[in-house]
Amino acid sequence: MDAPNRIREHREARDMTIEELAEATGLSVSYVSRLEKGGRNLSVRNLNLFAHALGVEAGDLLPSERPQRSNAVAVMGLIGAGAEIQPEFEQVPPEGLYEVEVPFPVPEDALAFEVQGDSMWPRYDPGDVIICWRFGNHPEEVIGWEAAVRTTDGRRFLKRVLRGAAPGTFDLESFNSSPIRGVNLDWVGKVHAVVRAGDWRRLEPGRQEKLLRKLVT
Repeated sequence: MDAPNRIREHREARDMTIEELAEATGLSVSYVSRLEKGGRNLSVRNLNLFAHALGVEAGDLLPSERPQRSNAVAVMGLIGAGAEIQPEFEQVPPEGLYEVEVPFPVPEDALAFEVQGDSMWPRYDPGDVIICWRFGNHPEEVIGWEAAVRTTDGRRFLKRVLRGAAPGTFDLESFNSSPIRGVNLDWVGKVHAVVRAGDWRRLEPGRQEKLLRKLVT
């Protein structure tokens, strides 16, 4: 059977004990042991914790088998290009708002957001779709770059991420709105691809089983 993740592989490569890894992540030894063995699902937060503790990227901890690719990706919500998208304006089901077909293959763990609001940069327009990886990135990995972010109070933006004045906080900047200073981030996704508004096609409902397999945590 394939390994559920590569935490143990990277821990042993660094001659770390499971106790040392538990201390570095702030988790209990028993909980780390269960995660290594696949006894519990590896959340985005814990994936980033282990990646930071082991000095690797989050994707390095996923199973080494190359994910299957298709041209279909689930749009998981709207995201503000410069402007804020209020979370109460939409109710996003676990399988996403809808599925779109894009002009190139994407991994099974990809997800997408549809841009709304004023364009942040000349290349981001309302109706564009941005593609990220479901497991996201550690905020430190995208310093100085544009990324899809979700703050701890549930707001979503498409912004450039900078370090904040206080440790553990971040500033969000764009050309067409005032900077947002000192926020805490719950999820960060590097923008891997941008599909223009006229280049993607919304797929008809009826493919929920496929989406649920793709997005299950």
